[in-house]
Amino acid sequence: MTANRTSTSKRLSWGWWVTIGLVIALLALVGGQLAVTQSGGVAVGQTAPDFTVTGFANTALAGKTFTLSQARGQIVVVNFWASWCAPCRDEAADLERLWQAYGPRGVAIIGLAWSDTERESLKFINEFNQTYLNGPDLQTRAGDAYRVRAVPETYIIDGTGKLAWLKKGPTNFVELRAVLDELLK
Repeated sequence: MTANRTSTSKRLSWGWWVTIGLVIALLALVGGQLAVTQSGGVAVGQTAPDFTVTGFANTALAGKTFTLSQARGQIVVVNFWASWCAPCRDEAADLERLWQAYGPRGVAIIGLAWSDTERESLKFINEFNQTYLNGPDLQTRAGDAYRVRAVPETYIIDGTGKLAWLKKGPTNFVELRAVLDELLK
């Protein structure tokens, strides 16, 4: 009986280690996929996800529609923002200044109000005298495609539809100008 018990103990021990090894391998695989998914989003050099936005009512561009895939050949700056976001307020004047400087050169600037109400978004647009196209990111569809997790986030898409630059966090005129000047060469 002692020999039989030792043999069973060795088999359980070996089986236990195999099970633990498989569990660890599975956890590593799932954890790796989760990390890729959460850090993901579109990467520089990849085709930018398509979206369509319609300008807010009660603005100069009310009802105007912009679809990214129809802007091939044009550089597009996409800024996700919200009226309740303090860093968005800090960069708002720079984005309007960018529009004034680069809009005439064919650069489109698109503001997407992310997880915000129309009423508060319109107050924000009026407060900062934003004249470029701003519209709601309805049900955060565009934000989900770009994997926006917090605002502000800004993406610059080149004329081929590929992401040329991105910034998760606030940006400014000088930073954006450097990227646009390079792309416009």
